[in-house]
Amino acid sequence: MTTIYFIRHGQASFGAESYDKLSPKGEIQAKILGEYLHKILKEEPYIVAGSMHRHQQTATISLNECFPHAKIHTNSAWNEFNHQQVFAKYDELFAQPQVLKKLVSQQDDPYQYLSDTFAHAIERWTSNEYSDEYDESWPQFKLRVENALQNLCDELTKIKPRYAVVYTSGGVISVLAGKVLELDIPKTFSLTWAIANASLTTCRLIHDEPQILSLNEHHYLKVEDPELLTWI
Repeated sequence: MTTIYFIRHGQASFGAESYDKLSPKGEIQAKILGEYLHKILKEEPYIVAGSMHRHQQTATISLNECFPHAKIHTNSAWNEFNHQQVFAKYDELFAQPQVLKKLVSQQDDPYQYLSDTFAHAIERWTSNEYSDEYDESWPQFKLRVENALQNLCDELTKIKPRYAVVYTSGGVISVLAGKVLELDIPKTFSLTWAIANASLTTCRLIHDEPQILSLNEHHYLKVEDPELLTWI
């Protein structure tokens, strides 16, 4: 029986010219993640990572602490949706990440402001009215993630490793959790906002079907330093 750990990447560089790289705090999260994996995994896992830089960085840094010679199977099917485009299509002011970061910093409650903006942007993206405006529509993204999950389960059923680790993003983890738990769209994306950086969502593979064991495990970071808990 295989246990699958779906890991959200460490904190990326919000508001920077390139979001797709770990912040200094994200690098620390990845290192501590690796130390934690070293404690809980009794043998080398089958490893998959999205092709985004933040996925690869998180994988490399964490694996250096536990399985430095492990092979990483890179698969872009595990990449996040284009959240910057989703923001920008909702409000063109957000086309430049620096503008969004400035607007957020000016709010009395920055987290709530960003959460509300995200919710409205996602609502627009997931409606049928504007699908052709996006490089990847909501149905396309959902299908991509669900296919990635099924293909992974099929592969793991064949090779039967004790563990598998997948480095990906919050939106991807939310969609796969939403599929397994049969959640509607609003509830699916409410998970996205709750999933912490470098957190673990765990599934057990029964035959070729995933069963969720845990969602959004991040207490190992909180024990190390509460300041390491981030969601953006």
